[in-house]
Amino acid sequence: MIVKGKNVVYRLDGKLYHCPMDITMKYIGGKWKAVVLWYLKGGTLRFAELKKRIPAITEKMLSIQLHTLEADGLIERKVYGSKPPVRVEYSLTEFGKTLIETLNAISKWGRNLGANRGELVELQEK
Repeated sequence: MIVKGKNVVYRLDGKLYHCPMDITMKYIGGKWKAVVLWYLKGGTLRFAELKKRIPAITEKMLSIQLHTLEADGLIERKVYGSKPPVRVEYSLTEFGKTLIETLNAISKWGRNLGANRGELVELQEK
């Protein structure tokens, strides 16, 4: 990117990023990360609760996304109990909470697009 006439990049955690959007998408890009963060912004949830809110995601993919978000420092995982059945809860970290305003803006954009170009359709329960 060009800043004040100079070709520059961001170096963050040993990686180079060509623009601020590149950095942001590293954390929330892909099909599921922002969706998982969206639901966790409402408070702590267990794995099954997240899966219920995101029925299109597979358990394996949800597990991968949770692991990645935890490794990036956006969510924390708390394990209660030492033997099955173990209870595991996920919540946003303070760092993750810095994304709430961004997630709200992205959601607002999606709501407006859905309202202007689409329609709300009630799903029938199975």
